[in-house]
Amino acid sequence: MKKADIKNLSKEDLQNQLADAQANYFKLKLAHKISPVENPIQIRDLRKTIARLNTELTNKQ
Repeated sequence: MKKADIKNLSKEDLQNQLADAQANYFKLKLAHKISPVENPIQIRDLRKTIARLNTELTNKQ
């Protein structure tokens, strides 16, 4: 998700996106521990997306 996309989201949309991203992050981490995923950079990208969503959510309050 791009920064511009995140800035245009409402507070409720940010919360929904954050919940989805966190769920995907934990699933991907678990899958990676069991057997290596094809693209481990996805884990890092999801972590950064979660941070961006949290930052924007804090700014909207």
